[in-house]
Amino acid sequence: MAIKGSLKEASLPDVIQLLALGRKTGCLAVADRQNFGYTYFDDGRITFASIVNRRDRLGDLLVRNGRITDAQLRDAIDLQGADRDRKIGEILVEMGLVTRAELEDHIRVQVEEAVYYLFTWSSGTFNFEVGVRPETEDFLVSINPESLLLEGARRVDEWSLIAKKIPTLDIVFEADQGRLAESGVRLSDEQELILPLLNGRNDVQDVVDGSGLVEFEVGKAIYGLLSAGFARRVGTSATQQSERVNDARVEEHRNLGVAFYKTGMFDEAEREFRRVADLRPLEGHAPFYLGLIALRQARWDDAVEAFRGAMERGGAAPSGLHNLALALERAGRLADAEAACGEAVAGAPADARPVILWGVIALKREDPEVASQRLAKARELLGETPAPPLWYWAAALAAATAGEVSYALTIAREGVKACPTHPVLRNNLAVLLEATGELTEAERLLRETLAEEPSLPQLSKNLGDLLYRAGRYDDAQAAYDRAAKLAPALGDDLFFKLGNLAFRQRDRDRARTCWRRAAELNPGHQLARSNLEILDVPA
Repeated sequence: MAIKGSLKEASLPDVIQLLALGRKTGCLAVADRQNFGYTYFDDGRITFASIVNRRDRLGDLLVRNGRITDAQLRDAIDLQGADRDRKIGEILVEMGLVTRAELEDHIRVQVEEAVYYLFTWSSGTFNFEVGVRPETEDFLVSINPESLLLEGARRVDEWSLIAKKIPTLDIVFEADQGRLAESGVRLSDEQELILPLLNGRNDVQDVVDGSGLVEFEVGKAIYGLLSAGFARRVGTSATQQSERVNDARVEEHRNLGVAFYKTGMFDEAEREFRRVADLRPLEGHAPFYLGLIALRQARWDDAVEAFRGAMERGGAAPSGLHNLALALERAGRLADAEAACGEAVAGAPADARPVILWGVIALKREDPEVASQRLAKARELLGETPAPPLWYWAAALAAATAGEVSYALTIAREGVKACPTHPVLRNNLAVLLEATGELTEAERLLRETLAEEPSLPQLSKNLGDLLYRAGRYDDAQAAYDRAAKLAPALGDDLFFKLGNLAFRQRDRDRARTCWRRAAELNPGHQLARSNLEILDVPA
């Protein structure tokens, strides 16, 4: 279950304390306008944290502490340029410049500073997804949140003072070198470090980037210089005031969009990718993600339009064709989906995923023989890789539709064995068990699955069908009522049988309501219409 809320209603320290006390594992994402950060927990302890689009200062920290040189850091960055998925820390360890233990110490500092920075956010939203773990971080730490909460509270108090003089990072300050020389005062190490950067041209963000210090340390150092009269504000940076389009701005929106998408914040992700699309109208990356977002939100026609736009700009890559075919299939445009999926298969003949979708499309086009052939090919391509639940669902249904019920039952059993908690596969197995006369086993499986997944209406409907055919009408009605409550548009057969049960109980009004609903869902349901006509005949 996700934990969501507003930072105006619950402070971030309170949320972190709650997660720590609950010994939660997952990802806490925090968003405030253009800012986005996330913190990972494992059994209540913090393992990783980062701020999106905040310059990665791990290399700067290592240079500042004398562990590596600027030249060595540049070499590592050059190596990273050839593979953007590799982390600077991983590269430095492979180069033998730092040990894993040293790297973990510096990552710990980096994680702590990211959490401290998040503590300064007083507005925005938070979203905790249970069970989510870092996908690409090889170096994780284990930090007791309580220690961060104490230090964070102290820093937030200091930040409230600092923010009065430095409300944003685009402000430009200039040091008064003459007054400093006359005073003879001793500056802190941080102030000595940033002093050459306070030249009337650099904004605060430039000072942060140039010094290798974190925002808090820079803000605190500048605040002291301002308070003593050794620095003055001279304006704001032209780069922050300018609205010109540049690569950094596009990359910022793109990174935010990806981060929002990965944490399920689809509206926010769509906003960022639409900005990328506006800034880079000829690129296909943003439309592709807009298509993925539309798929996740069941906006099938929007997804089709987005994927077609992505391919017009970036070429008809197999992944784009695959997703286009999926959107077309969900939209019910099966002929177009068949063509797009065929192109995807031709473009990536060794990829089982589009072949599985190709089989599903054939199944929905009522061609179980072709569906079975395609699904068999997909299983061959998978090799030793476990088949996904979709394969088992489609393969069992194709076999059953072709009249090979025994083979369908074998596939369905294999699917439940491979994915024992998958409710749809268990539901389908129960239906096949009933079809082969194993009624007791079918009912047991349906009831067990319902106990674990009570919100799936098809489970209740299928249990009702089994009980209805067995003549256990009271139990069947209870199951049907539950299905109708969960999904009022589940199907005409559900309401037709509810009408039959009501008629058996001499409840003519309810029977009329149910049969009328069946006829609304399926205007061609002749039995429902005939029953309604009989009811309207005067006694």
